[in-house]
Amino acid sequence: MKTSKRILLILLGALFIGVLVWSFRPQPVLVELAEVSEGPFEQTIEEDGKTRVRERYVVSAPLAGKMQRITLKAGDSVKEGDTVAVIVPSAPALLDARTERELGERVGSSEASKQRASAEVARARAALDKSAADLERARKLAQRNFVSAAALEQAELTVKLNQRELEAAKYGEQAAEFEVAVARAALFRMQQEASGKQAGGQQWEVRTPVAGKVLKVLQESEFAVSVGTPLLEIGQPAELEVVVDVLSSDAVQISPGAKVLFERWGRSETLEGVVRRVEPAAFTKVSALGVEEQRVNVIIDLSSPAERWQTLGDGYKVDARIITASLDKTVKVPVSALFRAGDQWAVFVASEDRAAKRIVKLSRRGAMEAVVQEGLKVGEKVIVHPGDSVSDDKEIRERQK
Repeated sequence: MKTSKRILLILLGALFIGVLVWSFRPQPVLVELAEVSEGPFEQTIEEDGKTRVRERYVVSAPLAGKMQRITLKAGDSVKEGDTVAVIVPSAPALLDARTERELGERVGSSEASKQRASAEVARARAALDKSAADLERARKLAQRNFVSAAALEQAELTVKLNQRELEAAKYGEQAAEFEVAVARAALFRMQQEASGKQAGGQQWEVRTPVAGKVLKVLQESEFAVSVGTPLLEIGQPAELEVVVDVLSSDAVQISPGAKVLFERWGRSETLEGVVRRVEPAAFTKVSALGVEEQRVNVIIDLSSPAERWQTLGDGYKVDARIITASLDKTVKVPVSALFRAGDQWAVFVASEDRAAKRIVKLSRRGAMEAVVQEGLKVGEKVIVHPGDSVSDDKEIRERQK
């Protein structure tokens, strides 16, 4: 009987020691796994953007005087040559040498703007002619299979972008010509009144040089205006573009013709656009965290049918996703699985319930996925969001979802 009790105590002691040892042994680390996949890859830059009327014209006072109340409201349509404001010029006695000098400088400035606008038209026309010739050559080469379909599509897109640039340049030249005519007329009238050849106090009708809609009335009430005072803005709301400011380090990756997707603009559908221009000069902007950043404006044309975005207006917010690279067949891994190992990238691969550290070579990296050039094979599983508890040869167990 005593022997049986002794054996039982020994067994209980051994069991207790076994449980104690088991409880203190290293436990597997619970991890989340993701599979290395194969498929298309897009490298994108995501930023907030704002719509704006592509061509807008600011109607300003051609001479000093008392402006009558403007009856036009934002959204009203106007035709070329319509009267948008009426100014009663100052009395001749108040038209001194300074006023005459201001009007003369306005004439000179308008003529200089006209010359710049004409030069811009010539430049845009030359660019269009060159791109049209390049497109013709590309089409001939494509018939012989010497040029890829993507290159031909890019040539066609370049022609479309240059056509838009020429249209914008012509619009600017037309407005500049009108400004020159108005400035000369204002100077001539002032000189006539000052010399007594024309009675003062007569009304001066301010007309619009372009057709469109009133975007903003800058001076609505009766007001004493000086030469050059902005009165209202006129443009075509149906001709919108999107301005997206990106980090200068991202701007170097964006080229004209890049595809853009617009999301969360008020509807569930996604709009498409094309980068028309990356502005050459950067500017300083303070982020929400108080950090100074160098930003660059990217100008984007909407390429989706106008009926899909006709409810958008000037100054509306959109979320833009600019595609800087698009690959058809790649080996991809989640960015959340990557970590730095010195000056290299590395991942933890799940190998027989163990974590195996492996150095990888990346060719491109996006916001969610990265393209692996060397180091991983399709079908292998990697640990995402590896914490400090994961190390090389550490026992792991997949967390159940």
